Amino acid sequence: MQKLSMTIITLLWALTADSLAFSQSNTVADPLQYADLADLSTGAPIIARVTVKEAIKVDPERAPNAPPGTQRYYIVATTNALIRGQGGIPETIRYIIDLPLNERGKAPKIKKKPFIIFARNLSATNGDVQLSAPDAQIGWTPARDQRVRSIVREIVARNAPPAIASIGSAFHVPGTIIGEGETQIFLETVSRDPVSITILSREGQKKVWAVSLSEIVDEAARAPVRNSLLWYRLACFLPQSLPEEALTGDSGSNANQARRDYNLVIQDLGNCPRSRRPEYRPR
Repeated sequence: MQKLSMTIITLLWALTADSLAFSQSNTVADPLQYADLADLSTGAPIIARVTVKEAIKVDPERAPNAPPGTQRYYIVATTNALIRGQGGIPETIRYIIDLPLNERGKAPKIKKKPFIIFARNLSATNGDVQLSAPDAQIGWTPARDQRVRSIVREIVARNAPPAIASIGSAFHVPGTIIGEGETQIFLETVSRDPVSITILSREGQKKVWAVSLSEIVDEAARAPVRNSLLWYRLACFLPQSLPEEALTGDSGSNANQARRDYNLVIQDLGNCPRSRRPEYRPR
């Protein structure tokens, strides 16, 4: 018991002050949207399916930063499957989590239950990990497992769409025929990889737009499919209107057309529904 107590104290000091909340699956309708799972997956270098072996209650005096209405636990879990993570992780891992108490002051029972965790590796030698967000332990279901794996495959792909930082520039070029033209919007990315959006207007045809992930505009490019990583990068992080600074140098009529074309893109992308608390989401 003394050795276990010292292990708990050591891990508590190693972890940040983030409160780690518990997220439970709903067998009727999953409250976690695609964007929720994408937020968790893109921000976690380690994703694993685990089963909780032990949930050891931590004395409140050793957890002064635990949120009100929660109980902090030291979790010992068995790794069932590694979904993402270079170099693998040990068969047994350990982490801290704050579980919300119900109206009777009781925390949910999680021992022997399966979860998906999204984490950072603190120690490759003894299996101590830190959840990457306060709610980065979610109940495992086959559907969630499949969706997370699909997201991870897109994240690690060679041509994965990068995270969007801002809109760099935008301009509209009128065609030779009235009503025709092309708008190009160049995006700034976190990795500095090129991403651009092209909107084409042709007489008698519906406007079409596409996304290119290279320096050269790809004629075969298409608009992203909803609930794909490219859709998530755009729908969840593009501003709702075209920033004025992106239109510097364009004439009034061309700038207005660029704004209208950008609005078309935003409408086609649709909203980005999320259910996680706003403070847990990436900015």
